[in-house]
Amino acid sequence: MSDAHQKEVSDLFIIGGGINGCGIARDAAGRGLSVILAEMNDLASATSSASTKLFHGGLRYLEYFEVRLVREALIEREVLLRNMPHISWPMRFVLPYHKDMRFEASTPMSRILSAVMPWMKGRRPAWLIRLGLFLYDHLGGRKILPPTRTLSLTDTPEGVPLEDRFEKAYEYSDCWVEDSRLVVLNARDAADRGAEILTRTQVEKAEREGDLWRIETRNTENGERVVHFARMLVNAGGPWVGDIIQTKVRLNSSEGVRLVRGSHIVTKRLFDHDKCYFFQGTDGRIIFAIPYETDFTLIGTTDAEHEDPSQSPVCTPDEQRYLIDFANQYLAEDISEDDIVWTYSGVRPLYDDGARSATAATRDYTLKVDAAGGAPVLNVFGGKITTYRRLAESALEKIGAHVPAKSGPWTAGASLPGGDFAVDAVDARIDALGEDYPFLTAFWAKRLIRAYGTDAPRLLGDAKSAADLGRDFGATLTEAELSWLMTHEFARTAEDVVWRRNKLGLRLTQAEIDAIEDWMAERRPSVRAAAE
Repeated sequence: MSDAHQKEVSDLFIIGGGINGCGIARDAAGRGLSVILAEMNDLASATSSASTKLFHGGLRYLEYFEVRLVREALIEREVLLRNMPHISWPMRFVLPYHKDMRFEASTPMSRILSAVMPWMKGRRPAWLIRLGLFLYDHLGGRKILPPTRTLSLTDTPEGVPLEDRFEKAYEYSDCWVEDSRLVVLNARDAADRGAEILTRTQVEKAEREGDLWRIETRNTENGERVVHFARMLVNAGGPWVGDIIQTKVRLNSSEGVRLVRGSHIVTKRLFDHDKCYFFQGTDGRIIFAIPYETDFTLIGTTDAEHEDPSQSPVCTPDEQRYLIDFANQYLAEDISEDDIVWTYSGVRPLYDDGARSATAATRDYTLKVDAAGGAPVLNVFGGKITTYRRLAESALEKIGAHVPAKSGPWTAGASLPGGDFAVDAVDARIDALGEDYPFLTAFWAKRLIRAYGTDAPRLLGDAKSAADLGRDFGATLTEAELSWLMTHEFARTAEDVVWRRNKLGLRLTQAEIDAIEDWMAERRPSVRAAAE
């Protein structure tokens, strides 16, 4: 690479711009380490924008006795909720119960019940479910979220969408999160603290040179090649973590990931309240039916083996049918393929623990350091979006043994950009924005606060009318917002904006999206020059 530019030595070079990579970059930069992060596409362009959008402990993991994982996730829910009240909020989950419901027979809990209570034949007594929810309420030291309660489904809003055979439910708490915005805000905060965030940057090769890593990169937009040097490498490649080990870093390692595809469907709005349903199936799976983007319902997810990370995941017709049939076991009015307005799918890179099925594979994270050949590399396997911050702290503990930081853990009490206000002050923020900018509709004001929090007034500036924000591209998206996203949030294309920075793609026509792309394409060179 004789034509490549060479950069100064950094402490960390991170491969992967998903939630784990950006979470580690933010934590490390806040501790005084010099950090470079390279993402081959857009931030959160793979797994981290294709989740079920929940901060949750994982109620069903109690069936596998993964108590430590559940407890850590439950504790994190409220830590994260306090730090990002604009993009995360409490949600109540309705778990319908019927005495004849049967569950998967292969979980550790099922095997114990089969031995102790064989006459139940796979059924769960109500007291056992209530015990599980009691543990779920208390394992994580819940303070903000309300506790579990028993709910009648007879003549109540929660019962209206369901079949009449469901007369009782349990209602418990978890949290919603805007997953791709979570990633972008971590990256933005990392950059504000000194990290260099390189999107559309492919790592072509990484090799040890003495006590340093030599990393060759190529910008996929302009072809520019750069050689970076770092004291430590972090492989947070998500679904590509194994490929990076084998083909980029070329380590002699037996560690690997199990790729599990999770698919979702989005339908027209199926119910009028703002609670989520937790549906249980006899195959050991569960799915959620979640209020989504005001006018829609999100249903997911599946668990299917996915062999090749280079193959883009899609929600297959079989998976769509599976989710429809699963939901129709509960819904009073059946849905069909005609009700689907959008689908999406992501690949979860689970640590390969040898589990028999994709459903049983652990959702816990595993961190492995290889320092045998000189400069150290940290490989990140698995993880849940809920525990990303704890994963980053654990990663910094391992990094610190090789590249000491200037300070210790700090992220538990630090809000993300725009999140510096109280959890219960969201409605007040929306009202205040509407008063300060009377031209905003209720939908528009809510969308801006939910996306940008206290940064919303900065985005709107001194605008006195909608016209002051420039061109209207539809669905309340304006030139002012596009400029903000390109300048502050690493957005480069219309897809970055309408499917990751927000979900306005559900409301925009293809012609409107094309117009956004044309506008952004004209301004990309100037944005790059400004950044330089």
